[in-house]
Formats: sequence, C-alpha cells, structure tokens
Amino acid sequence: MCTAVTYQTKDFYMGRTLDYEFSYGDEVTITPRKYGFALRHPHRDLQENIFHTKYAMIGMAHVAGTYPLYYDAINEKGLGMAGLNFVGNAVYQEEKEGKDNITQFEFIPWILGSCATLGEAKTLLSRINLTKTPFSEGLPTASLHWIIADASGAITVESMSDGLHIHDNPVGVLTNNPPFEQQMFQLNNYMYLSPRQPVNQFSEKLALQTYSRGMGALGLPGDLSSMSRFVRVAFTKMHAVSGDSEKESVSQFFHILGSVDQQRGCCEVADGKYEITLYTSCCNASKGIYYYTTYENHQITAVHMHRENLDGKDLIRYPLIMGEQILDQN
Repeated sequence: MCTAVTYQTKDFYMGRTLDYEFSYGDEVTITPRKYGFALRHPHRDLQENIFHTKYAMIGMAHVAGTYPLYYDAINEKGLGMAGLNFVGNAVYQEEKEGKDNITQFEFIPWILGSCATLGEAKTLLSRINLTKTPFSEGLPTASLHWIIADASGAITVESMSDGLHIHDNPVGVLTNNPPFEQQMFQLNNYMYLSPRQPVNQFSEKLALQTYSRGMGALGLPGDLSSMSRFVRVAFTKMHAVSGDSEKESVSQFFHILGSVDQQRGCCEVADGKYEITLYTSCCNASKGIYYYTTYENHQITAVHMHRENLDGKDLIRYPLIMGEQILDQN
C-alpha cells in the first residue's frame, strides 16, 4: 500500500510513501541522459530496439543488474511519476500493432526519459499500450496505477480491463484501490470537514458547544485502508501551510505524508508480518533534489541530481542510510 502527494510552494514537490512488509533493496538511483533501455517489444523508431533517455532522472529503484526498476522518480525538467499498487483492478494488454507497446516496468523511464512537461506526457500516453510482459520470472508484473505531475498539474493513469484511463487529478493525491474516479467521488462524503472550529448546526434549541480544538475535522477517517488514506492525506495536503523556503517546504511535505504513516503492528498481512512505511520520499522537482526517510531512520537525507555527471554512462546509486540517527544534545 502506498500514498503519493504533490505540493507547491516556491518550488514544485512530489513524493510518496512505500508501505510493504519487506524491501527489495531500494536505492536512490540517478539515470543519466542517453542511458540505454532495451525494450521488450519492437518499436518502429528505435534502432536495435534500444531506447536512449533524453532527460536524466532521479528516484527510488530496485536495480536489477544495470536496469533501474523505479518506484518513483523525477526528471531534470521537473516532471515526476510514481507507481502505486492497484491489485485487483490493474489489467495490462497483449501487444497491439500501431501502438507504443511498453511494459509496466518500462513505463516510468519511457515517460520521464522522453517528456519535459505534463503536456508532452499526455501526448505520449495517447500512443501507449501497456503490456503484461514481466521483467523476469523472479520479478513478475506488478499491478500498478500511476500519478504523473509537474508544476502545471497532475494526472492519474490506470490500465484496466476496458483499456487505458487517463484522469485529471485536481487534488494531486493517489493511494491504491478503488479506481481513481471512486476515490475522488468519496471526497463528497467529507465536504463538511474544516480546519476551523465548528458551529452548532444540530439544533437551535440545544446549547451545544465545542469541547476540544480540531473538532472541525471530526469524522476524518483514521484507519490505514487506501480509501481512508486518500481522504486523510487530501484533507491534510489541501490545508497545509508552510513558508517558501526549502527547509520549510520539505519539512511540511514530510508532515503531510506523516498523516498516513504506517507503524509496525497496526497492519498485519500474515502471521507475524506487518506492513510498514519502508520509506517516505520528497522530491524538489524544480531543483532535482531527492529527500527521503526510512522506517528506521527519521533523519531527512538528500541526494542532489545536479551534483552528479548527468552525461555519464553508468547509473549512479546511493544505498539508503538505515538505522535511527539520534542527536545527543548533552
């Protein structure tokens, strides 16, 4: 289970939580410009079926050999993308003639390596057919849907049994199930919520009073289901206030996603196994900075894309810093 959010102050930010019971060995990974991806399906415009990225990108990935399997990433132009579990609803297609046949695991590098803006991504999406080809026997096809965003807005992409759906995403939020249109509709049930203190609408005949701060949000769902997380993080994000400085913006972003943090013991998926927030990311898409925390390490760590050689030939990889970092003050 996962949650993704966009946020705008002076710069544009995008990030996510990744909630699962184990890690595949995730690393912050930078893919340079002109990096070659061997596509699984023939493409009419590519020699030897090798796609060379136009733009560099940075994100969280499991690197299989020399292939970065991205969970989320931003490119050097400020376009970002994240894939979230969509089990039970994601359906990929067979190869189709006349389409750009792209596998699920090629989707993020294909979009971010080709497109500078959300508008360009929408154009490319009109030609895409997402196929069910797995990466390998040990890494089967993941059931996902995606949020794609830049400073101009966000969209959700869902490949389902009746085809590819592209939705405008006005809240800049995505979790898991149900499909995005149902997630958005659910917000209608919470239109009465407010960050302000409520007034008595129950009855003029009763002298009802507030007895605590925060009662304007009474009824905001607090469980860990994907629908409840969608409502809760949307409410938190839409009312979030911070300054424009980098530290204020990044700090507030982590607080927004902290509203849906999953703690070990609260979501049991098997006997003695619990889903937890393995990592939380915050990307300054405007400046190419990838910030992250992990379940064991709440210190914010930053990796700067533009401090690296983006015209190199090899992936640049930073293993996650694990273990709690505690500052002794005395």
